[in-house]
Amino acid sequence: MDGSLILSNILNPPILFFFLGMAAVLVKSDLEIPAPIPKALSLYLLFAIGFKGGVELIKSGATQNVVLTLLAAMLMACVVPIYTFFILKLKLGIYDAAAIAATYGSISAVTFITASTFLNQLGINFDGYMVAALALMESPAIIVGLILVNVFSVEEKREFSWSEVLQEAFLNSSVFLLIGSLLIGFLTGEHGWQVLEPFTQGLFYGALTFFLLDMGLVAARRIKDLQKTGVFLILFAILIPILNAGIGLLIAKLIGMPPGDTLLFAVLCASASYIAVPAAMRITVPEANPSLYVSTALAVTFPFNIIVGIPLYQYGINLFWR
Repeated sequence: MDGSLILSNILNPPILFFFLGMAAVLVKSDLEIPAPIPKALSLYLLFAIGFKGGVELIKSGATQNVVLTLLAAMLMACVVPIYTFFILKLKLGIYDAAAIAATYGSISAVTFITASTFLNQLGINFDGYMVAALALMESPAIIVGLILVNVFSVEEKREFSWSEVLQEAFLNSSVFLLIGSLLIGFLTGEHGWQVLEPFTQGLFYGALTFFLLDMGLVAARRIKDLQKTGVFLILFAILIPILNAGIGLLIAKLIGMPPGDTLLFAVLCASASYIAVPAAMRITVPEANPSLYVSTALAVTFPFNIIVGIPLYQYGINLFWR
């Protein structure tokens, strides 16, 4: 693998600030970001990328490439939880296996945003409609995870409200804002982009950098939870993203995605949700241990992807898309 790709990614201000956040916890600094600020930054990032994606979507139109990409995204969101569930069930109970499988079937919007910043640095173009793929991959894994619980649960009957499940899956704040921003960007087009560009473009990089500083703090605090997961889950949290990204690269090659879109698709396949799915699992599968599915996604997979995974997947693209 070309070490320059990893170096280029690491010497990126958002990634360096992520390390700074981790270092602050490890050296026991009192650095702390008040809770409302990361939430506001998270919503801003979703708004900005969703709006830009909607503007780009209207430019590209509903071409064959767009339709195939979105279908592939939904397919992966449904299939990944199924085979990861059976891998996890080798060592874990049904509830923990289903919750973790749903987590890895869904996506991390911040990992996607970091990958798009990485592509901008390399000067590689990508299509805005990939944000639609991001939106479509957020929720299906929650539904698949709950179906797996129902099918394999040893209990005769398990009571929970499907209306509550669907609301949490499709109307949670991140999904709702992302899809809403995408639609508004699509409806307003270039005129809307010109009006909001100073806000959606000019502030974006700084907001991402500050948000990753907070993510470094949170990830470092979660490291102690890894003691509860054992070696099996730590290896799972590293190897499964690589496997999922590899499957994503193969699908992208088969349907003819360009290199920039391919990296974003691979990153979506490789990432794991640490916001939307954990919130849904706490409500619908309370028997599952949150420290397992949150710590693996946030303290292992998220740092792995933004530091090593993104350059690794790009290296694979450089090999096969020449």
